[in-house]
Amino acid sequence: MNFTLGFKPAMGDSSSVENLEKQLICPICLEIFTKPVVILPCQHNLCRKCANDVYQASNPLWQNRGPVSTGGRFRCPSCRHEVVLDRHGVYGLQRNLLVENIIDIYKSESTRPLLPKAEQQQLMCDQHEEEKINIYCLTCETPTCSMCKVFGAHKDCDVAPLPDIYKRQKTELSDAIAILVAGNDRTQALISQMEDICRTVKENGHRQMQYISDKFDELYAILEDRKRDLIETVGREQDLKQGHVRSLIRRHGDHLEMSVKLVETAIQSMEEPQMAVFLQSAKEVFKKITDTAKASNIERTEAGYESMAHFIINTEDVADMLRGINFQTGEDGEDSGDEAPEDPTTSPGQTGESLRRI
Repeated sequence: MNFTLGFKPAMGDSSSVENLEKQLICPICLEIFTKPVVILPCQHNLCRKCANDVYQASNPLWQNRGPVSTGGRFRCPSCRHEVVLDRHGVYGLQRNLLVENIIDIYKSESTRPLLPKAEQQQLMCDQHEEEKINIYCLTCETPTCSMCKVFGAHKDCDVAPLPDIYKRQKTELSDAIAILVAGNDRTQALISQMEDICRTVKENGHRQMQYISDKFDELYAILEDRKRDLIETVGREQDLKQGHVRSLIRRHGDHLEMSVKLVETAIQSMEEPQMAVFLQSAKEVFKKITDTAKASNIERTEAGYESMAHFIINTEDVADMLRGINFQTGEDGEDSGDEAPEDPTTSPGQTGESLRRI
C-alpha cells in the first residue's frame, strides 16, 4: 500500500529545535530521554530504564536477583566503551541533571509531542485521501485506515490500533537491540579471552623451550665433564709411558758413552810399543771390556708398549639413548624425578580439548 505524507507543523518549528530534539533521543528506545537520565563514563546518556535493560541483557545471570542490580558491566551502545558498575548497579550511575533540565525546558516551550520527527509526519491513505493511517492490519501486516477496514481491501482482516502495534514493535525492537548488544559484548569477551589464551600459549611455549634448552645444557655439561676425565686418564698413561721410555733412553745413553770411552782407551793400549807396558795395561782394559760386555744386556719395552688402543669407549648405546630423548607422557612422567616448570594458567587436568570448549 502506498501512503502520502501530511505534515502537521508545530509551534516554534525550526531547525535549531529539531537539532535539539535529535540530541535528546535515547539510542536504545529511540524516544526522548525518560527521566532519570544517567551519564556513562564515556559521557553518553541513557534513560536509566534503558541502561538497566542493556545491563540485564548483558548479564543474564543477574536477572533473577531483584530489581536493583549489584555490580557487573555492559558496553555503551553508542561507542562500545565498557561500563563497569559498582555494587549499586545502574542506580550508582550519575544522573545528568543538565539533560533533564533541557528536557523540561523543551517540554515547556514546545507544543509538539515529544516523539521523534518521523512520528510528526502524518501518513494518509492513498485509497481514501482524507483518511489518516490509524490502524494496523494484522493479517496483511501493514498500516491502513479505518475506511479500508470497513469498505476496502482489509474488511475481512484482523486489525489493531496503530499506536498499540507501534509501541509493541518498538519494545520488541528495543529488546532485540539490547540482546544484540549483549551478544556483541559476549563475542568481544570471547575474542579477548582467545587473545589472552594465544598470549599465554606463547609465554608457556617460550617457558618450555627454555626448560628444554636448560636440560640439554645440563647434558652438555655432563658430557664435557666426562670427556675431560677420560682425556686426563689417557694423558696420565701417556706421561707414564713417555717417562719410562725416556729413563731407558738416558740409561742406554750413559752405557753407550761409557763403551765409546772404553773403546778409545783400548785403542790407545794397542798403540803401546812396549810389550811389558802393553801387557800390564791390557789386562785392566780387557777386564773393563769384559765387564761392559756382560752389562750390555739392554732393557727393552715389550711389544706394543707404545699402543694406546685400549683407551676406547662405546658411545653407540648412549647415542641411541640421546636420539631417543622425547617428551614424557602418562606414567613415564610420574616416575621421573625431573619436573617441568608448572604452567600457571592451566589447572590440573585441563587440556587443549577443554580449552577448545570455552
